[in-house]
Amino acid sequence: MTTATDQQQHLAGPLSAAVAQLCVRLQPQVSARTAAGFREVLRRLSAPLQVAVAGRIKSGKSTLVNALIGRRVAPTDVGECTRLVTRFQYGTVDRVEVIFTDGRKQVLPFDANGMIPATLDVDFDQVSHIEAYLTNAVLRELTVIDTPGLGSLDAASVARTEQLLGAAKPDEEESNDLDDTSRNAVAGAEAVLYVVTQGVRADDQQALAAFTAATASREAGPVNAIAVLNKADTIAPESVTGADGDVWKAASLLAEKQAVTLKPRVADVLPVIGLLAETAESGGFTQADADALKQLAQLDDVTWEMMLVSADIFTTWDCDVPSGTRLRLLEKLDLYGIAQAVEALRAEPELTAGALRRKLLDASGLATVRARLDAVFRARADGIKAAAALASVTALAQASGDLGERQKVHDAIEVLLAKPEAHALRLLEALTLVTSGAVAMPEDLAEEVLRVGGSADVGEQLGMKGRPQHELVAYALERAGWWRSFASFGATPAQSRVAHVVHRAYFLIWQQLRGN
Repeated sequence: MTTATDQQQHLAGPLSAAVAQLCVRLQPQVSARTAAGFREVLRRLSAPLQVAVAGRIKSGKSTLVNALIGRRVAPTDVGECTRLVTRFQYGTVDRVEVIFTDGRKQVLPFDANGMIPATLDVDFDQVSHIEAYLTNAVLRELTVIDTPGLGSLDAASVARTEQLLGAAKPDEEESNDLDDTSRNAVAGAEAVLYVVTQGVRADDQQALAAFTAATASREAGPVNAIAVLNKADTIAPESVTGADGDVWKAASLLAEKQAVTLKPRVADVLPVIGLLAETAESGGFTQADADALKQLAQLDDVTWEMMLVSADIFTTWDCDVPSGTRLRLLEKLDLYGIAQAVEALRAEPELTAGALRRKLLDASGLATVRARLDAVFRARADGIKAAAALASVTALAQASGDLGERQKVHDAIEVLLAKPEAHALRLLEALTLVTSGAVAMPEDLAEEVLRVGGSADVGEQLGMKGRPQHELVAYALERAGWWRSFASFGATPAQSRVAHVVHRAYFLIWQQLRGN
């Protein structure tokens, strides 16, 4: 059995440790049901950050999951498994576990290609979700959750997605007495990577707003949600003003427009080519592929331009490279990736297969997505997990029905949040209130709250990145004073609550800068 001390050794940081200590301290003082919930919170706190990949059906979610993990393991063709929630997490032995609604488990091997089997020899209607364990370094820090596509789901898939892995029962026997109400209070992924394609629809916004991006139904926001514009290579440059015929520029401009539509639900929208990223990162690009591309690079310009007109022409045109080989390249790279590879080989004919793979990976945009994941999720995992855990603790207390227990938990949380080192949690709470619309703020002030609470970088928080230190110091103190005045004289009671938090944030930034 895992003890609280063992768990705390694997916590994301000091904020998570403070919440864990609160749970441990309160366990003997609350009901057995609430205590069981606290044990589940402790388990979640000590686990890697859980990031759900969500989006519409056929948006390329599973392809992107494979690219992020660096292994082609998630099925990408529509089938049984794509209708299930699948959790990819670190394990010392590669295996697939089918989890049934009654808690039973069935262990399966990966198929001959190293992927989750496309079909399951089980009663599908009784399956809750799939757990995939991989000896993969990425998964030591992130648990990646592949969800069914939104928008065209059967009722059973909708139910599974709405549970968002709340059905995943912990291994610890000590949490087996956790009832459904308490389990729901601690269910949910802690962060969301939302996948869109060329058009953001109204129901994308609604789905993202309703998505349980953190425990206890905390909504998605710039602290814990990023969107990617997938299949960027399919965007017609002529359809985007200012693209100047460049596909990637068109995708970047479109992503900027989509960011305006989706914010403040997401921190950013980034273009990516999931198929190209998956092929380049998961070992799908081979020496044989590089050799075939080198042959294509030797074609004359007129022939080559004609072959790039469409996929049909590319595979049927009379050429020394066999049609089957060209079809394989299309399946791995699509026309855009093939064109990028040939252009690179014409510029540097001596490129090795490895060097060409790296150029294709660069062209996919995956590096930028990973860097943003690091900046928004991994670097702030401590705050994200601690905030989600506190929301769960509050929900568990509310569900207990014992007024004395509720007050005891409330008082303990207030003591924790009063500490200066826990102010980051107050700021995350204020950010969530503003982005969810629970507290209405003037647009300019809402944007300032987003800026201060949406970054861990002081320059970005102040909107003065790259400016001299003395300017940052003066501006932080000025804004601290302004927000204190607003809280006292110009704000509604709800706005005043947020304003006091922002004032404190600016003051702590000022202290930090003075200390430096």
